[in-house]
Amino acid sequence: MKKPNVDEMSFLDHLEDLRWHIIRCVFAILIGGGIAFLAKDFIFNQVLFGPKNIDFFTYELLCNISNKIGLDDSFCISEMPFRIQSRTMSGQFSAHIWMSITAGFIIAFPYIIYQFWSFISPGLYQNEKKNARGFIFISSLLFFIGVLFGYYIVTPLSINFLGSYTVSSEIFNDFDLDSYVGLVRSAVIASGLIFELPIIIYFLTKIGLVTPEIMVKYRKFALVIVLVLSAVITPPDIASQIIVAIPIIVLYQISIYISKFVLKKEKK
Repeated sequence: MKKPNVDEMSFLDHLEDLRWHIIRCVFAILIGGGIAFLAKDFIFNQVLFGPKNIDFFTYELLCNISNKIGLDDSFCISEMPFRIQSRTMSGQFSAHIWMSITAGFIIAFPYIIYQFWSFISPGLYQNEKKNARGFIFISSLLFFIGVLFGYYIVTPLSINFLGSYTVSSEIFNDFDLDSYVGLVRSAVIASGLIFELPIIIYFLTKIGLVTPEIMVKYRKFALVIVLVLSAVITPPDIASQIIVAIPIIVLYQISIYISKFVLKKEKK
């Protein structure tokens, strides 16, 4: 059946079109999740539980850096003083399902972006489509960089701080599996979406809601928001918050240049 012209489509037609795009996205996530579900050993033993091992890449890197700058073993980790347990009948199965869905979303993200682009592109002018030709690639690249940042930076910093934090020697940390999975999942997905900031600013500038002048004017407020956001997704120590805040501030500055570029193109 031939797809109706966008100018001839009613509001209900647009809703129907959106529904099919969402259904395709859901199927893509389920397919990716199915692959992750079958790769249980790799997803859990290598990926999920990787940051709780003392030989994890991030911990070894921090240890080497501390030795080179003369801080001896200040950032070296000798143990992870906690265990992970499942205290409910469906705990492990539930964790398996949610990790599979999370992995499916990450795997299917380029296709999800493609579906989003397919939905909005008919309403764009030809020159706008040409200017946004690399949208899918750049969006996917930023998301995957954010996911890696969340996995290799935010997650190990959070696990190391929260896993070793204690108020008394009488207490031993036994973390529930759902709590551990939730921490890793939220750190990875949140970081991936935060790294989409330049893309979001691009479209907000296109529709006139954001300008470079506004972003420069409210940069100080944005910095405060970034610091608050860093405090939310990281443990409450200054070093971790600074490590997370730096790339977000850089992304904000890049977004200002993107906004300027969009307006410059529009004027031409």
